[in-house]
Amino acid sequence: MSKGERAGRVERADAAQNRRKILAAAADLLASRGVEALSMDEVARVAGVGVGTVYRRFHDRAGLVYAVVDDREREFQESFLQGPPPLGPGGPGTPDAPPAERIRAFLHALADRTEAQSELLEMAEMDSADARFRDGWYALYQSHLATLIGRIRPGADAPYLADALLAPLAANLFRYQRHVRGMPLERIKAGLDALLDGIREPG
Repeated sequence: MSKGERAGRVERADAAQNRRKILAAAADLLASRGVEALSMDEVARVAGVGVGTVYRRFHDRAGLVYAVVDDREREFQESFLQGPPPLGPGGPGTPDAPPAERIRAFLHALADRTEAQSELLEMAEMDSADARFRDGWYALYQSHLATLIGRIRPGADAPYLADALLAPLAANLFRYQRHVRGMPLERIKAGLDALLDGIREPG
């Protein structure tokens, strides 16, 4: 192994260690002091790293928050990409659920997922005007829904309709409905069902 290769491995190990320290510090701050304490400077201080290291790893506060909630997000993605029907496609020998049933299951599961971490998701999405759409999660959601919508209504503008179904699950609107207007989660899910019915039964 060359000197340069050894240095590269040490650098990668240091970077991985810094990432773990930063995420642990962010999680501790969230647990002990709430979302308002989650600034890049404060996370760097608690983690014992330079603030430039935090910015290089996560770019902005939105990127840091998305990384903190990544474990739950990975579980959610696995459930709709590989899990059992109706949310997922099922395995070999398991019949796939009809596309409308899969969309309904996805929207309900996404509502549950948003409910679980709505305060964090709102912080991330509000960090910049396009934060929600820059994250890879949104692109995956939109593509998944557009594919299923295309099976229900061939020729429809499936990408637009996918955006329309995802719009009510923006964290700021979701939290406003839940915590200001007092809507129960089941009412939000019923509203999503009504939007889906409009796609299933055009005109």
